[in-house]
Amino acid sequence: MENPGYITLARQSGLMREIQIVANNIANSSTAGFRREELIFAEHVARAGTAPSLSVADGRVRHVDLSQAGLSATGAMFDLAISGPGFFLVETPEGNRLTRAGAFTPSADGELVTPDGYRLLDEAGGAVAVPPGAAVTIAEDGTASVAGRPIARIGLWEPEDPTALSHRSGTMFDGGALQPAEGGSIRQGFLEDSNVSPLSEVARLVEVQRAYEMGQKFLEAEDDRIRGLIQTLGR
Repeated sequence: MENPGYITLARQSGLMREIQIVANNIANSSTAGFRREELIFAEHVARAGTAPSLSVADGRVRHVDLSQAGLSATGAMFDLAISGPGFFLVETPEGNRLTRAGAFTPSADGELVTPDGYRLLDEAGGAVAVPPGAAVTIAEDGTASVAGRPIARIGLWEPEDPTALSHRSGTMFDGGALQPAEGGSIRQGFLEDSNVSPLSEVARLVEVQRAYEMGQKFLEAEDDRIRGLIQTLGR
């Protein structure tokens, strides 16, 4: 295969990754706390001996869109939404993870957990426990109180290095080294929506699919050209 074929294959590989990312965004357009992703393409230029340099596009880096989504009122005592920057910190078997999905419920031990059973952590990194059957009020700074008496304070966290944020699964992220988030507030009785715009993502999916199809047509034409050349030289 000649250089145009290799260049196009690299581009096709990146476009296929982008199709998968956009399709995942669309599938999670109704998932509370979901953060859309996009693929970043980089251009690599290499000298090719005495021939002109080659420019190859490579798409491997995922970017997480942290823009604020809308808040939907649920009225549930332990449904929590974040307004502004920051993430909840939850404990998973793979380590602590960041999330904006705030649908929590008390476990049998009274600890607030996610639907998957992962414990919500407070500002000191400990589990958030609530008295059984008590009416819990959660202030915007994360302070949980019963009858006016503070019992815990839910922490909001963010990566020390914003570029270290990486998607793990569902609405969970790994942020590396963490620090307390500044400027965020917690809203009790609300859940944050997905920040995916289905219409925009569908339009992007169509655009990327068309670009991929054009690349496939080029590869097929290039294959026919090389076959024809080999047949001509072989006569």
